[in-house]
Amino acid sequence: MPQGDQTSVLLRPARALNLRLIFELFKLRIGLVIGFTAITGLAVASGRSLSTWQVCALGLAVTMASAAAGAFNQIAERKLDARMRRTRNRPFVTGQLAAGPPWHVAIAATGAAGVGLAAVALNATTAIYTFLGAFTYAVVYTIWLKRRTWWNIVIGGLAGSFAVLAGAAAVSPHTLEPLPLTFAIVLFLWTPPHFWSLAIAYHDDYAAAKVPMLPVVVGNARAARAVLAGSALLVAASLAPALFGMGRLYLITAIGAGAYLLAKSTQLARAPSQRAAIANFHASLAYLALLLGAAIVDAMLKA
Repeated sequence: MPQGDQTSVLLRPARALNLRLIFELFKLRIGLVIGFTAITGLAVASGRSLSTWQVCALGLAVTMASAAAGAFNQIAERKLDARMRRTRNRPFVTGQLAAGPPWHVAIAATGAAGVGLAAVALNATTAIYTFLGAFTYAVVYTIWLKRRTWWNIVIGGLAGSFAVLAGAAAVSPHTLEPLPLTFAIVLFLWTPPHFWSLAIAYHDDYAAAKVPMLPVVVGNARAARAVLAGSALLVAASLAPALFGMGRLYLITAIGAGAYLLAKSTQLARAPSQRAAIANFHASLAYLALLLGAAIVDAMLKA
């Protein structure tokens, strides 16, 4: 497509750039979760008080950096996405958007704006963690690891951990406290069983695209057992924050939500079907939302 056509696609808000397209392009479902994760890191850390606008700036900065990484992922993987049923309708695959310099600039500007906002509104440490989270997903996971090893999503899980640390650094930039660190570990452990569940559900897609997700490498049955083991480790780790100051509300939520997740993961391990894998995928999302929400409310009740 000529350069002028690429630019016109980028600047066509009434048709191509509707809200749904932007939401999907920048993977804002993930971005908003990552932003919420940063707010959790802020809530459980001790340190200086932030104004309302600074809290909002933190959430926005981390979400923008995550969104830029998500959009970069779609540009970088457009040929791979074309081989998968789940992703073949993404805008860079269908031609609804044309991958080219205008989008490269827009994505880089979005990421830089997020990191810059973190630096200006908060501090340099928060900005560094914000950058590292986006870099981990966009470069370490997408470019370096995804096509090479089943460890891709394990190491890629650090992206969520950096979001927690960014939130904690907003109020305590010079000290890494045990409580936010435990939540960073929880986010790291949450990612593999969550995405392996999705990879089991779309095993044929990943196999066709030659992406070595764990189910493609070892088969769905063994991968489902790995999901159960990972979920058990995750639930055990989620109880650790209670040792460092989280209260009864958090602990009860961690136990209840953990039991629900383990039940779904057990069902998947016993019968690794697509339906069970999708159910576990959604259960892990609900688990994380409940866990982080309880941590924020618990911290607010203590303030």
